Amino acid sequence: MKRSTRQKARDTQPETEAAVQEDVQTCPECDSSTLVRSSDGSEVSCENCGLILEEEIIDHGPEWRAFNHAERESKSRVGAPTTQTMHDKGLTTTIDWKDKDAYGRSLSAKKRNQMGRLRKWQERIRTQDAGERNLQFALSEVDRMASALGVPRSVREVASVLYRRTLDEDLIRGRSIEGVATSTLYAACRMEGIPRSLDEVSTVSRVERMEIGRTYRYIAQELDLEIEPVDPKKYVPRFCSELDLSEEVQSKANEIIDTTVEQGLLSGKSPTGYAAAAIYASALLCNEKQTQTEVADVAQVTEVTIRNRYQEQLDALGIHN
Repeated sequence: MKRSTRQKARDTQPETEAAVQEDVQTCPECDSSTLVRSSDGSEVSCENCGLILEEEIIDHGPEWRAFNHAERESKSRVGAPTTQTMHDKGLTTTIDWKDKDAYGRSLSAKKRNQMGRLRKWQERIRTQDAGERNLQFALSEVDRMASALGVPRSVREVASVLYRRTLDEDLIRGRSIEGVATSTLYAACRMEGIPRSLDEVSTVSRVERMEIGRTYRYIAQELDLEIEPVDPKKYVPRFCSELDLSEEVQSKANEIIDTTVEQGLLSGKSPTGYAAAAIYASALLCNEKQTQTEVADVAQVTEVTIRNRYQEQLDALGIHN
């Protein structure tokens, strides 16, 4: 590039900087609107005449380079994003338990004792009162049950937000922390469209199924939660996978559910039992027979439920066994 062009760029630098700041996308030299930024982001120049509009731009990115996720995580100097699943939303100081310095060398005995005292006080001051301690316990229960159920992190976030809302509106008074935490997790599964039945949630909880259902109905009413009825078809893929059934059986089960639901058979019925009966019927029709006991164990319903729903579905389809 010619020196005169660079000199012109320096002479017009205040003007061009103001132009860029005002989002004027034209070159002051040739009025061209074709401006390009260099690959490293340090210069902005005109593609037509070569005038440099900006140079030595400050790079606001990190000074280090990383080529995979592990390297980015190890070199990053920022913490995790805030989350509702922790009582302090993750905005806290963590003192490592390894008793090593930044270079990986072991600390002296005096420093280890000092770190131990700091770690103890850190745990004490994370919760200021009984309310925060109860919140910490409740959110840890939500996280434990969510891990046992295998639900995604988005469900945990929604459950934590619901629990905080119940706490703010004083809906926990007179109810157990475990019961409210389990109810918010079940409500979060319903809201996020994750098929988990009340029986499945009660198996990982420390409270009875009846208390969970009663608390869930109370919370849903008080918080005005708009939760739609569970679609039985959402249970079909998981149940078929656990029973090792083919795609043909799964497709036939969905067809049975669609046909019978249009006739109003689902009203007042359990979605899990309805899906289990459809899977049992479709397995028979596709010559991949499963016993009622096997299907009932996977769906956590009784064999009587499957027999009743199965017979109703066959009658609706006009099939006589």
